[in-house]
Amino acid sequence: MATCNSDRHAEVKEYYGRYLESSADLQTSASSCSVSCHVPKAAREALSLVHPEVTKRFFGCGLPFPAKLEGCRVLDLGSGSGRDCFAFSKLVGPAGHVTGIDMTEEMITAARQFIPYHQEKFGYDEPNVKFVQGFMEKLSEAGIQPDSMDVLLSNCVMCLCPDKRAVLQEAYNALKEGGELYFSDMYASKVIPDHMKSDAALWGEGMGGSLFWKDLIPLAQSVGFTTPHLVSASHLVIYNNELKAKAGDISYASGTYRLFKLPQSAAQSAARATYLGTLPELPDTLNFDSSHSFQVGVEVEVSREMSAVLQNSRFSPHFKIQALDGSEVSSESTTQFCHLNPFLLADKLGSSVTKCSKTGN
Repeated sequence: MATCNSDRHAEVKEYYGRYLESSADLQTSASSCSVSCHVPKAAREALSLVHPEVTKRFFGCGLPFPAKLEGCRVLDLGSGSGRDCFAFSKLVGPAGHVTGIDMTEEMITAARQFIPYHQEKFGYDEPNVKFVQGFMEKLSEAGIQPDSMDVLLSNCVMCLCPDKRAVLQEAYNALKEGGELYFSDMYASKVIPDHMKSDAALWGEGMGGSLFWKDLIPLAQSVGFTTPHLVSASHLVIYNNELKAKAGDISYASGTYRLFKLPQSAAQSAARATYLGTLPELPDTLNFDSSHSFQVGVEVEVSREMSAVLQNSRFSPHFKIQALDGSEVSSESTTQFCHLNPFLLADKLGSSVTKCSKTGN
């Protein structure tokens, strides 16, 4: 099993800490995903306030910005330059707190330099964001306490981790009951062969370490999370001919999923869920994921697990739930999980990254 002192981690540190000066140095289009319709307006505005030098060194592949972050304790896994952390800092408000963790010393040092700038920009008396150096596979060693976080977020870094199960297990442990892991990552259309995993450039670009999308489902469930909810997806363009040749017939997509840590005692029964329209940033419609869109005052039948999520997460005050006796909703009963396939969703949305922000020059 890979350890946090593995050669793979050292290669990634070198690739992102010194070789890459900005997101323009990467060789795929992963960091240029268009703004999803699921991203709240407040999140887009928060991103626009982040210092340009921070944004310049952003290497993410999506926009992991769920609704209702105000007052939350947030942990950003693989925080990099701090772009998302500073945006989260605005969204959680002065009563919330954001911690960014990254294994690359250069990234942590660079991010810390901009804490005073964003504190002043947002008008906070005290900073509500901090950055710690450490591994996502060993959060407790970096000082992250169990059951301490409301929301964990991550943007295109799990594909750089050799031990993805360890990352998910640590994320699960760090969350409070009812907490959420909301993350974007690169996914492959099939299992990545070993020879691609050993290629340093492919790994640094996220291609060698991308998870076959179907494998995410049992992996998440094995550590205790709910079945993943697919929020958004885009096809990723590989325009470097050498890397494209190495990838062969494997395609890549950026997918944003949300996973929840439910209480062990959470009762589960299919239900009718009615959105109350009480989230200020979403007064009319709450697009929970690509399969669930809740209009104010409109009853929607949901599965047992989805009902449990709505009743035990931070969204509980914003829904009226009426249990359905002894029944299950068939919309999520498929064993093929087609509704969780990021490639199918990208096809449906017509979302393929065409503007290459990860170009050479």
